[in-house]
Amino acid sequence: MQPEEWVRQHCIQYLIQEKGYPKSLINVEKELTINSLKKRYDIVIYNTDGSIHLIVECKAPKISINQKAFDQIARYNLELNATFLMVTNGLNHYYCQMDFKNERYQFLKDIPEYIS
Repeated sequence: MQPEEWVRQHCIQYLIQEKGYPKSLINVEKELTINSLKKRYDIVIYNTDGSIHLIVECKAPKISINQKAFDQIARYNLELNATFLMVTNGLNHYYCQMDFKNERYQFLKDIPEYIS
């Protein structure tokens, strides 16, 4: 298993077991097109209405989380319009909530638990 895949699997388990997100709303490694470039996101969690609640970008543990990682997930979110973003390397986790009105994101201490 690749290091990034290890992080992805552990993150999925965290989202299900600790945050209560239903497996049925979790989607892993799908392709999307941004500015005619094909990209793949790591994890997306949907709301029950089909809109996107959370995007997760997973990095290998040896990769430090920096502005470049946030820029990457922010670009994905231009297409996906998720409410929450998460970037993790399995050791460090960063969460933010989108403020679409002001076109920025606000960092959070944690992502919210699933509310049905």
